[in-house]
Amino acid sequence: MARLVHYSDIENVFDTPERAARLAGRIRALDGPDAAVVATGDTTAPGVLSLVAKGRQIHDFYAATDTVLDTFGNHEFDYGPDSLRGLVADAPVEFVSANVRDEAGEPFGRAEGVLPWTVRRVDGATVGFVGLTDPATDSLNPMAAPLSFDDPIDAGREAIRAMRAASAGVGADGGEVDSDGGEVDHDTGVDHVVVLSHLGGGDDEIARELDVDAVLGGHVHSRRNEYVDGTLVVRPGVNGETVVEIDLSGDRPTATLHEPDGATPHAELEGFLARRMEVADLDEVVGRVAGPISRDGDVVHGGECRVGNFVADAFRWVHDADVGLSNAGGLRQGDPFEGDVTKADLISLIPFEEPVVLTSVTGTELAAVFREMAAPDVDFGEDDWWHGHVSNARVVWDDEATVVAAATVGGEPIDPERRYTVATSEYLLHSDHEFPTLESRHRIGEADIQYEVLADYAHEHGIDPAIEGRIEIRNRGE
Repeated sequence: MARLVHYSDIENVFDTPERAARLAGRIRALDGPDAAVVATGDTTAPGVLSLVAKGRQIHDFYAATDTVLDTFGNHEFDYGPDSLRGLVADAPVEFVSANVRDEAGEPFGRAEGVLPWTVRRVDGATVGFVGLTDPATDSLNPMAAPLSFDDPIDAGREAIRAMRAASAGVGADGGEVDSDGGEVDHDTGVDHVVVLSHLGGGDDEIARELDVDAVLGGHVHSRRNEYVDGTLVVRPGVNGETVVEIDLSGDRPTATLHEPDGATPHAELEGFLARRMEVADLDEVVGRVAGPISRDGDVVHGGECRVGNFVADAFRWVHDADVGLSNAGGLRQGDPFEGDVTKADLISLIPFEEPVVLTSVTGTELAAVFREMAAPDVDFGEDDWWHGHVSNARVVWDDEATVVAAATVGGEPIDPERRYTVATSEYLLHSDHEFPTLESRHRIGEADIQYEVLADYAHEHGIDPAIEGRIEIRNRGE
């Protein structure tokens, strides 16, 4: 039976070499002569080790897991298009991407071997793969701003048309190799079509609009295993929470999600990653916590939380601002802070080389920013995500009425005519998908890189955030 082994969004799994090695062990245990290992983006970044190695730690992981295909997530572009081109050229896998265009408007990475589609033989079955990336990536990631992203439905449809034409012997641009590197038998056509997707919420539309057997997804960090209009749609979650095994035999594909627990770690990979971390020399202790501080996704996106308050407080402190604002999407999930907290721990929380900026906004604009923490009008993430954390402010959100019921700064109601200073991540000045009210024109100052600000704040004030009623969410449905 033909099988696929799928992982995605492994991000900062590399910051704990044993965890990455155990994930690799689970993938290797699921792999076999009847399987192909594939990934769907955000595999190179973000993370501490990724920041140091500019994403190239993934090469060790690809080799350890015999991964054959990957596509681009939004974080593949964290170090810029040229860095990614070099990573792709040196990678032991093939990248599949049908909707990313370079600075000149040409398909991205073709000189480095990127293909819009490819066909592989998996245990006697001919499987076609198409890669698709979130078209909002140039807004989500400032480093991808020079690029453009085609509509995934149109790009996917064209790639599948070309694939089927080539597999029928008509001929078109695209890859035509099986898992052993041999020629595809054109007389057999394509038995299965699979989309390697980093679209997140866009997977459902792909399943409905395109004639495919399965959509292997990523981008959104929740697990998924269901059918949409008869098409299998799966996601493994974040940081190696699970590996998805897809069985392509039978009347329709089926999937099983496997956790890494119990797998034998890949010892050689663990050694490679541990040595990379040692060279980074980021084990300086910056603070100590008395009890665990969670960084789970349901915590950082669930409303007020301790880690969000810590970050917002640090941002406000470095600029002596009226308000500190941290976007929840910028806080990366991982193990809780416990005991000694190192600089590496803080980098793993916000592994981006972007400064903390100071902005000036009117009271009316600040009220809009507070409303955008609930993101009622933004198609980003899950519907029930809370998107922000604040310092020196209180926000009461009525989820049923979709309005800010009350908001204060320093204990006082917001004055629409007054100007307020807000310290936040530079990223928010570039993104249209989180806090679109904030723009580059609001910028009036800049401090250090975010994780450096966190380290300085921890040295001076410690790490002991509390839940203080800064955010209250009323009338939230179950």
